[in-house]
Amino acid sequence: MRYYGILFVLGFTGALSAKPAIFERTLLLMGSRFDLTVVAEGADAGARYLEEAVLEIQRIERLISSWDVNSQTSAINQAAGVHPVKVDPELFALIQRTVGLSRLTDGAFDITYASMDRLWRYDGSMKALPSAEDIQESVARVGFQKMVLDAAEMTVFLPTTGMKIGFGAIGKGYAADRARSKLQTMGVSAGIINASGDLTAWGQQPDGTDWLVAITNPLNKAKAFAWLPVDGRAVVTSGNYEKFVRFNGTRYAHIIDPRTGYPSTGLISVTIFAPKAELADALATAVFVMGVRTGIDFINQLPAVDVVIVDEANKVHTSEGINLQTTVQHD
Repeated sequence: MRYYGILFVLGFTGALSAKPAIFERTLLLMGSRFDLTVVAEGADAGARYLEEAVLEIQRIERLISSWDVNSQTSAINQAAGVHPVKVDPELFALIQRTVGLSRLTDGAFDITYASMDRLWRYDGSMKALPSAEDIQESVARVGFQKMVLDAAEMTVFLPTTGMKIGFGAIGKGYAADRARSKLQTMGVSAGIINASGDLTAWGQQPDGTDWLVAITNPLNKAKAFAWLPVDGRAVVTSGNYEKFVRFNGTRYAHIIDPRTGYPSTGLISVTIFAPKAELADALATAVFVMGVRTGIDFINQLPAVDVVIVDEANKVHTSEGINLQTTVQHD
């Protein structure tokens, strides 16, 4: 789950003139709120660009949705333990990249997490921790290493019946990247694609100022403790301040470690800055699983990637590339 923790500052709304202006559209896509913003010369151009962005996001949804029974992703899941499924090169390449991210994060990010039984419920109905035996059984089908990818045939095979893949931890980021790429190809010089906290921005506002994103207090989203400029990078915020359970004094969040079947503990929000929203999306989930110390050390080893973490004590932790004392504006 992504909480809507990224805000951005807009200069003005587009008017009936040929001067560059900001045009916006908000709608529900991929089951989430998308806020689309472009800089264009004239309302007709702005509307056309926004419509093309919507069409691209809808195309990605048809490709990767596990809820759409006609999608290639659903076909892969339905054929688990039976036969490989031939897929489009775009989907095959995306799955290949997820395997690379799983290796990079030592399995903290894994699209086969979808194979887990839903032992953890965050609707108030849980009265006790699941048993160790049930948790162990729930992860028996999980493991990116089990997927069989045939690049020559362009096929994906899940060898175990009941094994599934899901793009919930990377799909909106990928869609945001694709929409941005489509708009840039069309000549859009600046804009923002914000997929419920999976945000990518490029260029500048018409007045020449940078787009700004807010790092918000997850316990009070109306307050931002820092504003950072963003140009050409993606920003993704994951938060679990609403969906968690507490047993024996430990707070168990809704983001599950796919390697163990146990939820993450100790963190409330993770904000990742990276070159691509796809990468930032995956890393935000992985850092949640890793925790503060391991997560910060991990991000510090990656070029052009930064992180801001808020732990459950509401303490802020940052990677080496972010200095909240000198490089941001405070509310």
